[in-house]
Amino acid sequence: MLFTTSIDGPVISCILTPDRDLNNPVLCYSSMVPSFSKDGFKRLKSLGGYTELQLPNLQANVEFEITLAYENSEFAPFNRAWLPLGAYLRHENTVLELTSTQQTGVLPGAVTFEPGEAPPLLVCPQPASFQAGEGTVKVHKLQADDSNLQRSNTLTRRAGLGPFLSKQGMPLDVILDETIPSDGYRLEIREAGLSLFHRDQNGAFYGGITLATLIFLHKGELPCGIIQDAPRFEWRGQHLDCARHFYKVESILQLLDLMALLKMNRFHWHFSDDEAFRLELESLPGLVQTHFRGEGELLPGVFGAGSRSGGSYSKTDVKRIVDHATALGIEVMPEIEIPAHALALCRLYPTTRDALENGQEQSVQGYFKNVMNPAMPESWRIWHTIIDEISELFPCELIHLGGDELPPDTWHGSPAAQNLMQAETLKTTQDLQSWTMSKAAQYTVSKGKKPAGWEESTLGSPSIGNDALIFCWTGQDAGLKAARDGYRVVMMPGQKTYLDMAHTKLADDWGANWAAIISLEETINWDPVPNNDPKLEKNIIGIEGAFWSEFTTQDQEMEAMIAPRILGISTMAWQPRGSPEAKTLLGLRKVYTELFRALDWDHA
Repeated sequence: MLFTTSIDGPVISCILTPDRDLNNPVLCYSSMVPSFSKDGFKRLKSLGGYTELQLPNLQANVEFEITLAYENSEFAPFNRAWLPLGAYLRHENTVLELTSTQQTGVLPGAVTFEPGEAPPLLVCPQPASFQAGEGTVKVHKLQADDSNLQRSNTLTRRAGLGPFLSKQGMPLDVILDETIPSDGYRLEIREAGLSLFHRDQNGAFYGGITLATLIFLHKGELPCGIIQDAPRFEWRGQHLDCARHFYKVESILQLLDLMALLKMNRFHWHFSDDEAFRLELESLPGLVQTHFRGEGELLPGVFGAGSRSGGSYSKTDVKRIVDHATALGIEVMPEIEIPAHALALCRLYPTTRDALENGQEQSVQGYFKNVMNPAMPESWRIWHTIIDEISELFPCELIHLGGDELPPDTWHGSPAAQNLMQAETLKTTQDLQSWTMSKAAQYTVSKGKKPAGWEESTLGSPSIGNDALIFCWTGQDAGLKAARDGYRVVMMPGQKTYLDMAHTKLADDWGANWAAIISLEETINWDPVPNNDPKLEKNIIGIEGAFWSEFTTQDQEMEAMIAPRILGISTMAWQPRGSPEAKTLLGLRKVYTELFRALDWDHA
C-alpha cells in the first residue's frame, strides 16, 4: 500500500493507494507537531504529534487524497522531516503497513555546499600552530613501540583509514615532554625522520590520530614542519538522543570512533525522555514497558515510531559502549530526566503524580501530565533508585539530572505540591523545580558522583548548587549568565550546535528550524567566550554538539545530519580563540568526505 506525501504550501498533501478494499480504516502517523485533517476526517486520538484519523471506506487501487494541517497556524511544513512519519493503517484490529514515499525523494542532508579552500594540513581540528618547513616526506607506515600509538592504530584500522604502524615502517621517535599541555603534543616532520613529543597518554593518542589522518588524506606525502597542538577546552562533547529513536549499539560505537578521530572526549548519552527510558535496570524491571512504542504499547508511535519500534540497552551493552569510549579517551556521561520529560515514567508509575491534581500543564511537545511530582514519595523512590544503579553502571563522575522545559503552570493544581512549597517557603513553580534539582543533586553527591543539569536548574531559588556542571542550550547569553554566577558551563546553544537543525531552507533538506538554520559555517561563527570578558574562560569549560531524534526513524538519518557539521563542533572545541575560518572548514569538508566514506558514514 502506497502513502505518498508532499508539501503544498501551508498544508501537507497525502495520497493513499490501498491494494485492497478497506472498511473504515484508521490512518495512524506522527508529525513534527500536532496536526488535523483539513478534509474533516475525525481525529480519534492524538498525543503530541501522533494522530489517528478515521477514514471512510476505501477501494482497492483507487487513490484517496487527504490534506493535513498543523494545529498551530504559526507552523507550516518546512521540509521533508515535517511530513508524516511512521504512517500505517489499522483495519479490523490488524495493522497494515504502508510504503511511504516523499515526492522530493532526496536523501537527508543531500545539500550542495561550496567546496572552499583546503588548508596546508588536511586534518580537523586544525592544530594550534604549524611552522611549515621545506618540502615533503613520503610516509605510508611508521614504526613505534608505544601503547598509546597502538590505540590510535587500532582506531584508524577499524575506522577504515587503515593501520599506520608497521615493523617495516619509518621510525617514529616518541618522547615524553613535561612542558607540553595536557592532551597536547608536538610533531616534528622532517626528511630525516619524525618525532612525537607528548606529556600524557591522550597527547600521544591524539598525535597518533593526527599522523594517521595526514597519511590518509595526504596520500602518504606529508608536508615537513613542526606541529604544536593542544585543545582550547577540556570538554569537547557530542550528545545523542536515544530516547526518541533507538540506535543500535554498533551505530553508537561508530559515532564514538568519529568523535575520537576529531579529538572529542565527552559523549553525552541521552537515553531517557518522555518517550522511553532505554536502559535495563535490575532495580526497576517495569521500565521494560517503555522500551517500545506503537500498537499495544505504553505509548503509541510518536515521533515516527510506526506500528512498533524501539529497543533497550542491557548492562552488557552499557559496558561495551563505556569500554569502547574509554579506549578512545572518551567519557560517557549518562542523563536522566528530573522532573519533566517523564511522560512514560508517569504512566508507568502513576503515583509519581498527585491524584488530586487538576492542572492541565502541557509540554512544548504537546504532552499533558509529563512531570513527576516532588511532593510524592514515589517520585523520590524512582529517582533515587535510578541514580543508585546508574552510579554503578557508569564510571564517569558526572550524572546529568535533566531539569529542562518544565511546562508552565506545572503543579499549580496539585494540593500536595502547594503544601510542599508552603513548607519549604518556595514562591514559584521554578523555585520548586530548582529545589527538586538541588535535593537530587545532594543525593547524587552522596553516591560519590557530581551533578549536572540544564540551564533551567539555576533559575529558581534555591538553585541546583552542589557544584553542578550546567549545560546551556537556549542561547549563548544563558551560558554567559551561568558562568558569571559562578557555575562551570558547557556551551551548546541551539543556534550553533544543535545538529538536528536543517542545513538549509530547501524543502529537500531535513531537520528542524526552531533554533536556526545551521550550515557548516555557522557552527564556527561564534565564540563561546566573548572577547570583552575573557575571565569567563575559567568557568566555560567546553562546548558540545547535540542531536535530538524527534524525526529520526533510521540510524543513518542521524549520520547525514551530524556530518559534516561535527567538523565545526570539533574545531570550536579544540582550536585557539579566533583561529577558525569558514573557508578553511569548507575546504576540510571536501577532503573529509573521503574519511566519512572510509568510516562507512552515510554522508552526502
